[in-house]
Amino acid sequence: MKLLLAVEPSAASDLAAKEVAARPWPPGSTVQVVSVVEPAYGWSVPGLEESLAKSADEAVTSAAAIVEKTGLAATKAILYGNPKAAIIDHAAEIGADLAIVGSHDASDLTRFLLGSVAQAVLRFAPCPVEIVRGDRGPGVRRILLATDGSSFSQSAAQSIASRPWPAGSVVRVLTVVELHIPMMHTPDYFDASAMEEARGDAMRHAQEAVAFAEQVIGDAGLEVSTNIAIPTATPKELILKEADDWGADLIVLGSHGRRGVSRFLLGSVSEAVALHAPCSVEVIR
Repeated sequence: MKLLLAVEPSAASDLAAKEVAARPWPPGSTVQVVSVVEPAYGWSVPGLEESLAKSADEAVTSAAAIVEKTGLAATKAILYGNPKAAIIDHAAEIGADLAIVGSHDASDLTRFLLGSVAQAVLRFAPCPVEIVRGDRGPGVRRILLATDGSSFSQSAAQSIASRPWPAGSVVRVLTVVELHIPMMHTPDYFDASAMEEARGDAMRHAQEAVAFAEQVIGDAGLEVSTNIAIPTATPKELILKEADDWGADLIVLGSHGRRGVSRFLLGSVSEAVALHAPCSVEVIR
């Protein structure tokens, strides 16, 4: 795999580097560690840009050293420009298989929600993205796959199955039964039999989604369990609760659900989970 690790001078970036170092990766995997220097437009502070470049270089050098201790080949790059655009464009330029960024802690939550680099990369990068949180320490043992049966969710299952994980890692497959009522129906004349048929279709779809993921992951030799959740809350809330209750180290889910791209751009389940999860989150395209 070709990994892109985006860092800045912060504890969040240190955690992201340690997370990369703590995991097994396919043979021949490489890491490019990048940091972005944003031009100091309108600032007249002497030497400011040079100072920012020095800090970026120190962050890249520190992260690369952490990664290289595990035997991974690491290269370094300093980018210039808007950090969001620079990282997204660079991921496309090098053909990254996974972009990894650190999330700021709770004290910086407002900054994150209002459009941080991590959120922008999550939305627009051309490859899968992982947002690292270190609440549970580096390394992965419990992987929660949230699926709705879409092609994106199937890709998420296949991504888990295709990679090495630490010995003893377990995967839990979670799906939430989503009842989709056709637009032509209204509460005034949506009769009980039609509602029962819709419930049955929703349950069958959930069972098929879980069965596909269970088969793919089980065939890869990973221990897997499943859970079909009845919607007592929103899918986002149920996924987050499952992750917290089960003690997940990583949540993996597809970038878009069955209702398509527009839903994602307006605030999908995957983005909402990535913003609020108690652990690292990987969003697969």
